[in-house]
Amino acid sequence: MRGPRRTEAAHEDLRAAAASDAAARVMAEGAEAAGLAWPLAAWGVHEPVTCASFAERLAANPFLMAPMAGVTDAAYRLMARAGGAALAYSEMVSVTGIHYKSEKTWELVDPNPAEPELAVQLFGADVEHFREAVPLVAERLGERLALLDVNMACPVPKVTKGGAGSALLDTPLLAADIVCAIREELERYGRSELPVTVKIRIGRVPERVVGPEFARLMAAAGASAVAVHGRFASQMYRGESDLAEVRRVVEATDVPVIASGDALDPERAVRLLRESGSAGCFVARGTYGNPWVFGNARALAVGESAVPVTPAMRLAAFRLHVRLLVATGAHIARARSLAGWYLRGVPEAAAWRERAMHCATLEDYLALADELEASLG
Repeated sequence: MRGPRRTEAAHEDLRAAAASDAAARVMAEGAEAAGLAWPLAAWGVHEPVTCASFAERLAANPFLMAPMAGVTDAAYRLMARAGGAALAYSEMVSVTGIHYKSEKTWELVDPNPAEPELAVQLFGADVEHFREAVPLVAERLGERLALLDVNMACPVPKVTKGGAGSALLDTPLLAADIVCAIREELERYGRSELPVTVKIRIGRVPERVVGPEFARLMAAAGASAVAVHGRFASQMYRGESDLAEVRRVVEATDVPVIASGDALDPERAVRLLRESGSAGCFVARGTYGNPWVFGNARALAVGESAVPVTPAMRLAAFRLHVRLLVATGAHIARARSLAGWYLRGVPEAAAWRERAMHCATLEDYLALADELEASLG
C-alpha cells in the first residue's frame, strides 16, 4: 500500500498536515455516517472508570490494531480507533533510521493531532541504536506515547538479514538486551511507567518452537506484555495460525499475552482470544476495509450482537478514509488499496475496483463512490 517516492515538497506537505487539525475536521464531518465513533476516547478510558495497568486496559477492551508496514499510517489508525480499537500502532520504525536522523523515519513516528495517543513499534538489532532512539521518541511524543513495542516477528528478508525482526528469535540474549536497554533508558528519561512490549512468532522454522521459552526470557528482561503470532517465520502468512502454540506461550509466562494471526473477522478475533486464553488480540488483515471489526468483536466477546455493516456505511467509510489520506498528508495512491478492500462484496465489485485503479485525485475517488452508491439505488 506504499505510495510513490515523495519529493521534498511532498514531505513538507506531510509535515504541514501532521501539524493541522484537518483530520479532526474530516472525522467530525464523516464518522457518524460511517457508523464510527468520534471524538476518540484515550486508551484505557471507559465510562465510568479509567483503567491504570496494561492488564486492566486489555481486560476493558482486548482488541488492538496491529502494526502493519506500509498500511498503518495516521489515516488508517484513526479509522481503526473510530471503529473501536483499544489502541493503534505505528508502522515499523527503524532505530537505525532514527540514528541517521532520517526524516522519513520520523514521519512514521509522529501521531496526527487527532490521535489521542500512539503505540510505537521499533525494529533493529543494535542495542545502542535502541538506547539512542528511546529518549528521542519519548521526547517527540510526550504524553501521547502509549508504549514502545519491539518487532521480533517480521519474516521479511530485508528486515531479518540485518538480524532484526524474527531473526531475533535465534538470538534471544540479544533480544533480552534490547528490552533491558529500553527499560533502562525509559527509567533514565523519567518515563518508567511506559509499557515495553515485544511481538514474536512461535519460532523461525517448524523444527524449532521457541515461543514459550523466548516469552519467559522477554518477561524476565522487563517486557510488560508479549504479542505472539501463531505461525513460524518461514510460513510468512501461509497456512493457519496455531492456537495451541499461542496458548503454550500464555501458560509459560505471567505477563499478558496478545494473540495474533487469522483474526480476519469479529468471530475469528473472539475465537483467537478465547481459545488461546490470551489477554488481548491483534487484528491485522481483518481490518482491511473493515474498521468496524473491533467494535463488533468486542460486542460478541460480551455476548452482544454485532452491528450489521450496510453498503451505505461501507461507502461512507471509504469516502472518510480517502479524505483522511489527504487530511493527514498521505499519498492519494494509497486509496487504490482502500478501494479494493472497501468495495469487496458490492455488485460488480471487480469492475468498480478496476475503475478505481484509474482514479488520480480525491475528487475522482469521491465521484466513484457517489456513482456506485447511485447504482445501488
